Amino acid sequence: MPFHDILGQEDAKRLLQNALRKETVSHAYLFSGPSGSGQMKTALMFAQALFCTKCKDDACGECLECRKVEHGNHPDLTLLKPDGASIKIDQIRELQRVFTYRSEGVNPKVYVIDEADKMTVQAANSLLKFLEEPPAPAVGILISENSRALLPTIQSRTQRISFSPLDLEMMLQALTSEGVPVPLARCAASLTSGLDGCRELLVQNWFAEIRNLVLQLAKESLGKGSTAVATVGQKLFKTGLGEHLDILFSMFHLWFKDMLYFLYRKHESIVFIDQLDFISRHARQRSTEQWVSYMEFAADSKRKLRFNANAQLCLEQFLIRLES
Repeated sequence: MPFHDILGQEDAKRLLQNALRKETVSHAYLFSGPSGSGQMKTALMFAQALFCTKCKDDACGECLECRKVEHGNHPDLTLLKPDGASIKIDQIRELQRVFTYRSEGVNPKVYVIDEADKMTVQAANSLLKFLEEPPAPAVGILISENSRALLPTIQSRTQRISFSPLDLEMMLQALTSEGVPVPLARCAASLTSGLDGCRELLVQNWFAEIRNLVLQLAKESLGKGSTAVATVGQKLFKTGLGEHLDILFSMFHLWFKDMLYFLYRKHESIVFIDQLDFISRHARQRSTEQWVSYMEFAADSKRKLRFNANAQLCLEQFLIRLES
C-alpha cells in the first residue's frame, strides 16, 4: 500500500518520503497528534517503505518484504502497545532483547510503540538509553496523542512528526463511499480525528444505539414533565450501554451545538442532519446562552466521569439540569 493511500496528513508523508529519498532517516520519530488520525497506518507504511526492495521512497506493496509487513509477520518489525493501563518496563526489556539479534535484511529493524505516553517512568527511562544506542541499527516510531506526557528527554531525542485531525468533508466522502449511512458517518466523523477512529466507532453495535438513545433523551428533556430520567434507568444501564457514557455526553454536546448552528444559519455544519426538521422547530425554544450552558453541562459531566464519578448518578444529574 503506497503513501498516497493514506488520506490527508500531507506534511507528515512529505517529511517521511524526503527522509527515505535522501537517506536521512532518523533513529527515532515521535508521531504526535489526535488518536485515530492515521499515525499507526503511517508508521506501518513507513516501515514497509524502509523494507521495500523495489521502491526508494515508498512501498510497492508487492515484494516479499512489503507482503510480510501487510501480513503482520515481518521478523524485523516489532509492535508494542500498553499491557493493560500502561507500557511496563518488562515490555521495554523484551524489546531490547529482540534487538540484540541482527536484522535479517540489509535494512534497520523497526519498532513502533503505540500510546507511548502510557509508559511507566521506569519503562520510559529504560527506553531512553535504547533510543540513543540500540544494539542493532534501528528506527523507532513512538505514537502519542498526548506527547507532553512523555519525558522531555525522550521528546528531545526524537524527530516530531505532527498529525492533524482529518478534514471532515474528506472523511464523510470516504465513509459514504464505503456505504456508511450519512447520519452515522456525520456523527462518527464529528467525534473522531481521522478515518481509523471513525471506522473503529462504526463497527461497534452500540454506536448507533447510543445515537438513537441520545436523540430520544434530548427530545424528551425538552418537553414538560419529562420522563428522560426514567428512560435512562431502563434503557442504558440494563443493556450495557452505560459503559459508553463518554460518547453519549459527546453526542449531547454535538446536539446542543447543532441548535446553535441552526440559530446562526450554519445548516451545513449540523451533525444530526436527519433531525433538521425537529431542530428547526425547537432551536428557538431556548436562548443562545441556554444552549451554550447545556454544552457546558455535557462537558462537565464528561469531566466527572474521568474522575470516576458514579456513572448513573452522573447522567441523571445531567438530565435533571437540562429539565430545570
